[in-house]
Parts: sequence; C-alpha cells; structure tokens
Amino acid sequence: MIRRTAALTAMALLALPQARAADLIVSMNDNHTVLDAAANQVAANPERPDTADIIDVSQSPPRIVATFDVPGSVVGPPSAVWVSPDGGWAILTSATKADAAGKFGIAPDDRVSVVDLTANPPRVTQTLTAGAGATTVRVSPDGALALVANRTAGSVSVFTVSDHHLAPAGTVDLGKQSGASGLAFSADGKIALVSRQFDHQVSVLHIAGTSVTVDPRPITTALGPYTMDETPDHTLVAVSNMGRGDGDIDSVSLIDLTQSPPRAVSITGVVSGPEPMRFSPDGKFLAVGAENGTPLVPGARFYHDHGLLQVFAVEGQSLRPVAKGEVGRWVEGIAWSRDGKTVLVQNDRDRTISVFGFDGQTLTPKPDLIPSGGPVAFGEPWR
Repeated sequence: MIRRTAALTAMALLALPQARAADLIVSMNDNHTVLDAAANQVAANPERPDTADIIDVSQSPPRIVATFDVPGSVVGPPSAVWVSPDGGWAILTSATKADAAGKFGIAPDDRVSVVDLTANPPRVTQTLTAGAGATTVRVSPDGALALVANRTAGSVSVFTVSDHHLAPAGTVDLGKQSGASGLAFSADGKIALVSRQFDHQVSVLHIAGTSVTVDPRPITTALGPYTMDETPDHTLVAVSNMGRGDGDIDSVSLIDLTQSPPRAVSITGVVSGPEPMRFSPDGKFLAVGAENGTPLVPGARFYHDHGLLQVFAVEGQSLRPVAKGEVGRWVEGIAWSRDGKTVLVQNDRDRTISVFGFDGQTLTPKPDLIPSGGPVAFGEPWR
C-alpha cells in the first residue's frame, strides 16, 4: 500500500528522470517494536505494519518520495536491505515479528521479501523464508548468489538469484551459539565472511557455485563482532565490535580480504555501540555511528540523549578520525549519497533520520527526515 508523504507521491517518483532514479535509497522501518519504560523491546500497541521509505538523495536536502509496506525488524545489524546496482529491485529481511505468544509480544521471524522498486507503487513480488532471525542480506558481486544471516537459528541461508527471483539452495549451520549477524563478500565471490556476535568470531565461508563450506580457521577481531561492510573493491572488510554494550569503549576492526587466509590487520577504538557502519562509495571514508547509551533507560549511568556519527579516513589498512557530529537516539543504519557529499543516519528511538553534508573534512547538519516508522536498515544501489 502506498502512502502520501510530506515530500512527493509515488507519481512524482515515477516522473523523476532516469539519471536521478538511480540515486534512490531504501530505508526499512520497524513499526512492530518499541521500547517500554524499562527499555525492553516490546510489541507496539496499536500494531502497525512495517514499512520502507524510498529517499531521493540526488538533491540537497534529500526527500522521502514513496512508502510501501514490507516486513522488517530492528533486530540484527542495520544491513537487512540489499538494492540492485540498477536500483530496480531489492531484497529485505525480517528478524522479528509481532506475536502475542512471544516474549513481550515479539517473536523471531524468517521472512525474506523481494521488491520491485520500479512498480507504482513498489510491491513485494516474492516472499520466502530463510532461518529464524533472518537479518543481513548480501548478494555476490556477480549477482548469482544471495546469502542471509540467521541470527536466532545460527545459520546462513543460501539462495540462487535469477531474473529478480530467489530460489533456496542450502543452509550453512554455524550453531545457535554463533549469533550469525553480518556478511561480506570478496571481489571474486569465492569467499564470504560472517560475523558471530555470540561466540566472538568471524567465520570464513568458501563458495563454489551453490556449495558453501566453513573454513576451520575463524578470524578474531574483538568482543562481539556484528555489523560488517566491505570497501567497493572488496579488499577490506570493516567489523563493528559491540563489546558488552555497557558504556565501555568499543572498536572497529579491518580485515584484509586480499591475503590467504583473510585476517584482521588493524583495530580502532570508537564510542560505545558502533552498530551502524558504512564505507563511502569511493572507499576513502568509513562512517561509524555510536549508540552512546541511547537505548538505555533515561537516567541510567551510561545513558545519553544523543548518539554520535564519526567519519574516518581510510589510510591503507588503518583509520584516521576526520569529523564527528551528534545524531538521535538508538542509531541504526548509515547511508551515503552516490557522490559522497551526504550522509544519513537512522535514529530508531526518535523516529528520525539525521542528515549531514560532508566535504571531506567537515560534517554539516541538515534538517532531519521523518520516516514512516522506526528506521532500522538502509540499502543503496551503489553499494
């Protein structure tokens, strides 16, 4: 179902020139999860459908141009959306759903949705299942294989991709103790990495066609490896290490995918809760968000009334701090515009998206975007 937004309707979206249509990103919104007075994740009352917003970042400031209903979830890394390089279709996953029988009215979900972004309105064309807690979704560089990390099940689902259609092709069992979370591919698509937050490892997956096997040697980054993102050339993978989420400094590690076997090569300290993380389209910068205690109960020892965005320059295999800005509470995903001059940060607790201009040295705050729900994951066609 399409909704009118404060910006443009879907008809206006279709009127955009083709050159600009590729500068649209997808923001997933979880509307079935809210925080109660004790900061527990509970089912929203009344219940509302989850949604996704399409954001035009070809202009400044960016604008929301369309909204459609699709399952989504705040649980898992903010990488539960993949958008095709031509911007024509997308894959979205849902790790949880509203369920009266579940704890606090929420239960694990396993739905995977394929969406036609060229339709008016955008529409789900295929719904299938992965494993419980389906979260990060990534497609191989050649577009032939999709992987979905299943956080609750502790597995990775394998799908073949053909003509905007997914077909199940197997499951890699990592064990429920793994907490499979983030995913990243090598340039040739023969290797993928999967972060394991619960047992503090990163597994290397070897891929040959639809055969996916686990290398016996895991990679060690730091405590609680979670969100992952690779440089555009797939040579470096950044891993956010979430620690215990209790106010201490956390870290971001870099893994060198060009070495055999892949290995962690550097680590950088960051503010607590670096869940959102994204390389710029040219690979020269890494944007890292910090929850900074914002999902906690107000008044708690490590609670703050704002999250943080920090931009690092990528220098070889290390990171150098460049700029910092305040954002909203319970930060989730980060997205860059194609030209790297705009950075967006999702704030789930505040139901806003922070917007910054970036000139390579300075972050300049712009007016917030107001999404159609709690924003929890981004997908961009140029990444």
